[in-house]
Amino acid sequence: MSEELEALGTAVEGGLIAKALEDENHGAAQGNSGNCLNCGAIVPGHYCGNCGQPLHVHRSIGAFWHDILHGVLHFEGKFWRTLPLLAWKPGDLTRRYVHGERAKFISPMALFLFSVFMMFAVFSFLGDPFSSGDAIVVDEAARSEILAEASRIDERIKTLTAQLSEASGSKRAELQEDILRLKKGRNVMATISGDPIPYPNVSLGDGDAQIGNFSNDDLDQIQSGLDDINEGNILNEDSSISTGSQQADRIVKDTVKKVTDNPELLLYKLKANGYKFAWLLIPLSLPFVWLTLIGRRGLHFYDHAVFTTYSISFMSLLFITCAILAAIGVSGTLWGLLLIFYPPFHMYRQLRHGYGMSRPEALVRTFFLLLFTVISLSLFLAILLALGILG
Repeated sequence: MSEELEALGTAVEGGLIAKALEDENHGAAQGNSGNCLNCGAIVPGHYCGNCGQPLHVHRSIGAFWHDILHGVLHFEGKFWRTLPLLAWKPGDLTRRYVHGERAKFISPMALFLFSVFMMFAVFSFLGDPFSSGDAIVVDEAARSEILAEASRIDERIKTLTAQLSEASGSKRAELQEDILRLKKGRNVMATISGDPIPYPNVSLGDGDAQIGNFSNDDLDQIQSGLDDINEGNILNEDSSISTGSQQADRIVKDTVKKVTDNPELLLYKLKANGYKFAWLLIPLSLPFVWLTLIGRRGLHFYDHAVFTTYSISFMSLLFITCAILAAIGVSGTLWGLLLIFYPPFHMYRQLRHGYGMSRPEALVRTFFLLLFTVISLSLFLAILLALGILG
């Protein structure tokens, strides 16, 4: 099922790119008169008055790259007319585009595609620019807790190893997987506490960083994993997953094993699907924008679609900007404040000027829009998580 959904995502993304390219693929008109090569109509000037195609059509590789830059990235006058308005006067941009001033500005969908591809390129190049990369500092209290937990895991490994000699078939395979996971966790705990690695022949898994190269964010993830071990059925022999259905129990257990056995693969799938299915943010957000503006007459879903797409595009570009600032060493206070305070301010200005609201009305509706934004993002992340697990 996930393969079909991924194919659908690829098809939709490809269709959107084709639409952006086809909308304004002007070419390099150089002729003065003649017959249109597309529809055959007489062309008195540079462009056909019947179908709009330029009289002169290029066949050079340089002009081909011009088409890509022009159609997808829009590095031309309209890009620089659109971007300042999007950043500071998003409501004016939304209102003017909805009411017909469209040749001056980049279309919402073309700008959305640009932001998605730019985000993919930036984060592929920078990796995780927001990670501080500082070494883990473990105090004595935390080290004592880790050592106590390590002792429990060592005892559990001994118990499972003893059971392994008497087990067979599927039960033996399950015990081997449990022992392997416990050994991996024990190696990580030894690294954090500064002790020798007890199981040097057991690696953390393909694609993992070398043992010892951890950041503070990694410590939080490791602690979360230890909590899962304590609360799960690895250390507790009597605990088990029960949903009331054997088939559902099996599906849940298989899913949990997939996640715990290779969390890096799941993270990779989440990132890949995030770019591929970014367009889902638009249909997910549209109903909530409609709810935010309920009670105001004379509005159409097209208006909300323009509002939503421009807003998502700006938030993506803002996130990219902050990532670049973090990567070049700008203080986290600066880009942190931008990420926290500017999105609500941007939503407020876009609502107020885009829909002609008073200040109090815009403030109230912005509050609800922020709540709905959290819901939309949660739904989007849930869909990505489901696709990552199913895939």
